[in-house]
Amino acid sequence: MRYLLNVCIAPPLLVCVLALTLVSVFPKVGLAGDPATGISAAGRGGKSLSTLDGKPPLVIGHRGASGYLPEHTLEAYQLAIDQGAEVIEPDFISTRDGVLIARHDPNLATSTDVASRPEFADRRRVDWPVDGEKQTGWFAHDFTLAEIKTLGAVITDPERPQENNGKFRVVTMQEIFDLAKTQSAKLGRAIYVYPETKNPTYHRDLGLPLEDKLIAALSAEGWNSRSAPVFVQSFEPSSLKEMRRKGLKTRMVQLVDGDDIDLKTGKITYAIPFDRPYDWCKSGDDRLFADMVTPSGLAEIGTYADGIGVWKPYIVPLKGRMGRAGQLVDVNGDGKVDLRDAATQPPTALVAQAHKRGLFVHVFTFRNEQRRLASSYMGDPQAEYLQFFRLGVDGVFTEFPDTAVTARSVYLREDGH
Repeated sequence: MRYLLNVCIAPPLLVCVLALTLVSVFPKVGLAGDPATGISAAGRGGKSLSTLDGKPPLVIGHRGASGYLPEHTLEAYQLAIDQGAEVIEPDFISTRDGVLIARHDPNLATSTDVASRPEFADRRRVDWPVDGEKQTGWFAHDFTLAEIKTLGAVITDPERPQENNGKFRVVTMQEIFDLAKTQSAKLGRAIYVYPETKNPTYHRDLGLPLEDKLIAALSAEGWNSRSAPVFVQSFEPSSLKEMRRKGLKTRMVQLVDGDDIDLKTGKITYAIPFDRPYDWCKSGDDRLFADMVTPSGLAEIGTYADGIGVWKPYIVPLKGRMGRAGQLVDVNGDGKVDLRDAATQPPTALVAQAHKRGLFVHVFTFRNEQRRLASSYMGDPQAEYLQFFRLGVDGVFTEFPDTAVTARSVYLREDGH
């Protein structure tokens, strides 16, 4: 998910104690809710919520608390947990030696200081194809884990605080799983993990498939079950279907993306690589992501997944104001037309349609910056969360978990919970 318009051997006794502790903090849950919120399905004497299972929506730390710290680092995940997120969301790609690490992109130039490292200058690739798009940079499959561990993570949004750039390391899948279990035991509440197979067809073509390693790791953690504190996500249906076929029993989520918003029409636009899943592209399937949220698309998703993770405009469309001459109006007078000049439109029926088919709905990505908020929210990020909570979404991907937790508390109070 991306930025647009401007995830030692212990003594036997200790092992037993830890196992009992983890069982106690990883109780069985429904499709959307999590008892870690401390609120029952019917709230504190109130009515059931409009989520699929009637429980409070989940706060999902998107790449950790990546609004504050460099994304996909232990420090960002820990901050998300400290701020109250129930879920931490890593995207997994592979190193040359086949170790899964948490990065949003195979291109390390976007989220590490690799470009400033002269010892790796000769590994720069020009016009390297990633999911149909040519990129220039340094790619994880050209590096061993040991080499990647020498890199410093950087915050990817240049308008966010940069003082922690280079301080934190790239982390592995196992380190993230260990953090979730340790924090769950410490806090007495389940910390869920929400791994994404990132660019799975791309990795398969490189001879570095992601799925088997993820299944093996989840099984080793005792997490290969529907009640495990895990959601597995992908933009590519074939990746989810393969893992299901190979015996993965966790809840699975089909992600649904888009390229941009045409503010004149309020419609989502589609362009490579955000027009369709890359596995569809390679197989000649000419459907778009939009086809996934039709009745037939939702029915198809229901055959292999438990929920959908969708971009916000699929639920709350946005549209700019048109002038008499048919031009978009710069409503706030800052010299450009962007989200801050757009207004929310009537919500779609997607949440209700998905719930009707037994699919939960998680929504991406919530951010605090004014430039990312439609004018209807009056510069208040909590107002955006509240609209989506009231529409019954089952979880939100957020880069500012503290804001989401506060907004959820407001929502629960106003609904009598």
